[in-house]
Order: sequence, then structure tokens, then C-alpha cells
Amino acid sequence: MSAWAAPGSTAVVAVRQSIQPGWHTYWRNPGDSGGATSLSWTVPEGVQPGEIVWPLPQRQRLSGLMNYGYEGEVYLPVPVEVPATARAGTVLPLTVKALYLVCSAEMCVPDELTLRLDLPVREGAAPLDTRHGAAIMRVLETAPRPAGIEARVSLENGVLVLSAAGGPLAGRDPGPSYFFPFEGGVIDHPAAQTGSWGPQGLTLRLQPGRATTASGLTGPVAGVLATAHGAFEIRAEPGVTLAGTSGSGPLAAAADAGPATASPDPTSLAVFARALLFAVLGGLILNLMPCVFPILAMKAMALARLGGAGRAAVRREALAYTAGVVLGFLVIGGALLGLRLAGSAAGWGFQFTQPAFVAVMAWVMLAVGLNLSGVFAIRGPVVSGPRGGLAGSFATGSLAVLVATPCTAPFMAVALGAALAMPALPMLLVFAAMGLGMALPYALLAVAPGLARALPRPGAWMERLRQFLAFPMYAAAAWLVWVLAQLSGADGVALGLGGALLVGFAAWAMGQGRLGRAGALAAGLGGRALVAGLTPPPPPAAGPPR
Repeated sequence: MSAWAAPGSTAVVAVRQSIQPGWHTYWRNPGDSGGATSLSWTVPEGVQPGEIVWPLPQRQRLSGLMNYGYEGEVYLPVPVEVPATARAGTVLPLTVKALYLVCSAEMCVPDELTLRLDLPVREGAAPLDTRHGAAIMRVLETAPRPAGIEARVSLENGVLVLSAAGGPLAGRDPGPSYFFPFEGGVIDHPAAQTGSWGPQGLTLRLQPGRATTASGLTGPVAGVLATAHGAFEIRAEPGVTLAGTSGSGPLAAAADAGPATASPDPTSLAVFARALLFAVLGGLILNLMPCVFPILAMKAMALARLGGAGRAAVRREALAYTAGVVLGFLVIGGALLGLRLAGSAAGWGFQFTQPAFVAVMAWVMLAVGLNLSGVFAIRGPVVSGPRGGLAGSFATGSLAVLVATPCTAPFMAVALGAALAMPALPMLLVFAAMGLGMALPYALLAVAPGLARALPRPGAWMERLRQFLAFPMYAAAAWLVWVLAQLSGADGVALGLGGALLVGFAAWAMGQGRLGRAGALAAGLGGRALVAGLTPPPPPAAGPPR
């Protein structure tokens, strides 16, 4: 950051992310999945924070996906305009709320931090501070900037042809080059970028993304062109290839861009078959991931109940649970498909970035725990307990899918990457295959009901087990409240705990047989009000790019 700010000047502050090994955050365009870091400022009147100066991102391959982001330590500088009316000798209190998504190969965790900085106001030009100044200066010096480069883009025989000329590109071999678009869906991110260079610049041949394939080239394409001599912001207008951008030789392949071949055709039978196989394997292994551990409580109760059931009952329960799991995966796949058609980029576990969803899941976990503890008992589709029946088994399967979504099992990444690039029907079939894989241990009971004879017989021990297994549900609710705190801060936690109080009261009243229609209506309206409080308002209409 700047050591101080002079009246009427532009100071520089930065948000520093120290990312643990094996984890990463995201660039302004996250690529095939993820979400960009966003900053929300609270500053004195007249102070104007600018846009993030984004460092050049790394290309992060995860099986069939390509993401753009950062690892290790990264600085996100922001210019801050200080009004001429600022008085020397005072301080400007700057508060920023940083909302970001940090992911590993297995799971993603949304997080939020509120940071405060008192920026002194003094006369004279201000240097950067001694502690972080050198690192921030390196970002400012190397971050992509406009450089007087002229660019054109065209769609030729299913290939996006991007040519750039002039400025620092003229008169030399650009070396390994790569184009990072500012918007998702413009190019196929995992596909290799090939091309050639000439005396005036270079030409890149890119595989079009979903949006370009669906709608064609509808306007300019903006992004960052990274070369061996620096990274530059460009805006390619639709038009023919610029002269002098080829003929001198092929472009060297970017270091981690993969072999010079296009991504496998997502509509091919081989890709589809492999995605189905990996989806089943990934869904099966998902049962062992930590996100699913709380649901093992309900699974254990359901299996224990089947120990003394007949073959027909075992088959019905197993099919109901399997149907719930498969439908849960189809719902998530359908939601991702809808977001894709709407032009948004979202990935596995996207719903856990929504405070309202996290709060509702915490309340559901609490209600399930209270049910297992014997506070109340119902005959509806909330839990698969002694009274849950087929509806309970179905609901248990669907709930298991929702709770499992923060985790990604081995093989799932390949299946998800392929599915997200497929047309609608094959994509949904891959998600259904994941559900079948996750439900496979239970589904075997539908095929061979005799396996239930190996389970322990029901008895008094089941009641003790049921009460003990309530505690994983309480632990899951506590973890979800922690996630809610990262997303919405203290206000979100207060609303979440208020909803938990309503859930506890409703459970107690049901256990006493005193929750009539009026009480249920009041609890429902209270819950809806709390959810509305946790739902962020729609963003304002975006202005022109800055």
C-alpha cells in the first residue's frame, strides 16, 4: 500500500491472499468453474476506490477442466482516488469486504473477510510502504495493461481466429502465447491454442466455447494476451485477419497449455462412455468423502431398520433411496444447465456460495438431529428413521446429495468436466450416473434383497444408536453456521441462529402435539422472512467496462 496519500492524488492499497498449498483462488474469469474474488468498499465521502488490478493468472488444469487463478501469495492492488478536500494530518478509514472462493482438488469453501485500513493523509508524493511495497510494485509493473495493440477476431470453419498487431508485438517473435478471455463461454478453455507469428504480430487459432458455438460471434472479444515479452489487454473487433500476423513461423506452445490438439469432442461416444464410467466410480467414492459423513447417520438407521424386513420391503426401500439420490443429482445438473444457458459459469457445489441455501441446510440438519434425539417424531419425508418409510428413504437420498456437494471425489472431476461441455441430455445422463454410483451400495439391496439378512436384527440397541447418531447432524449444522459466517458475517449468523430457534421451537411443539396449523404457518412465515434477509438483492445494472 501507499505509505500515505496526498490530497488530490491516487493512492494504492492491496488485498493480500496467502493461499495454503493445494488450494487456489480465481481470476476475474475463473474459467470452467469457480468464482472471482469481489471487493465491496466502505469509504469516506469523496474517496473513490477503483477496479482490481488483476495479476496475470495461472492456468490450472483439473482433469477435463481449465481454471484461471492463483496459488501461494497473491496481491490484488486497487487504486484509490483521494479528494483534494482531504486534510493533511488526518486519516482516511478504508473498510473492504472481500468475498472469495478457495478450492482444492476435492472441495471448495466460500469465505469472506472484512478488512480495515487507516490511510494517513500528508502532503507530497507518497512511496509504497516498505513491508509490502516491493511485491505490490511487481504486480503493478507486470499486470496486463493496454499497449496500443490492434486486434481482430473471426469465426472460420468452427475455429475462432484472433489476430493482434502493433505495439510491443511488432518486429519480434512473441514466444509462447496464450489468450485469457475476460468472459466465460467465449473459448473452450482446456483446448490448446495454436497459431503463428509475423513481422507485425501474431495469429491464434482458438476452439470456440459454448456461448460462441451457440450464438456465433456477436461482438468484440476482450481479454489478456500473454506473450514471452509481457501480458497486454486487447479488445478484438470482428473482422478479417490483420496483415503481417503470420508467415514467420509457428508460435511456441505455452508451457502448461497441453499438447497442440483440440479438446476431445464432448459429443463423441468414447468421451460420453468414459464420462459415464468415471461418474459411477466418482459417485461411489463420494460416499467416503467427509462431506457425506453426517448423512451416514441416517443411512445407518435405514440399514438397521432393514435388518428384520422382508425381501419386498428391502427392495422398495433400496429403490426409494436410489431414486432420491439420482433425482438429487438430476436437480443439480438441471440447475447447472439452466445457469449455463443463461450465460453464467457455475460448477459443482455452487449452491453453497448462497447464504440462504446454507442457512436452510443448517436448519434441516438441526431438525434431523432433533428428530433422531426424540424431540419430535413425524411420519413424513424428513428422515429415514423408524417411521420414515419409503418417503423417508427417498428424502434421505436427496439430502445426501445436497450435503455431499462441497466435496469432489476422485474420478468425479473428469466426469464433471466432460459433462459441463456436453449437450443437455448427455450432461443429465452423466449426472444421473453419478447418482447411481453414490447409491450403488444401497441399490445392491434392490438387486439382492437377501443381503439384508447379514444386517443386525432390530432391537433396543437401535434407539441408543439413533440418539447417538444425532450428534453428527448437530456437528453438520454447526459447520454450516461457520460457512454462513464466512458468507454473511455476524448479521448472517444472527439470522441463522434465529431460524435455528424457530426450528427448535417447532420441533418441541410438534413433540408436545401442540403445533397446530396456526403455529406451523407462523413458523413457516418466520423462516421465509429469515431466508429473505439472507438473500442478497440483485446486482445493479452493469455500466460500461472501465
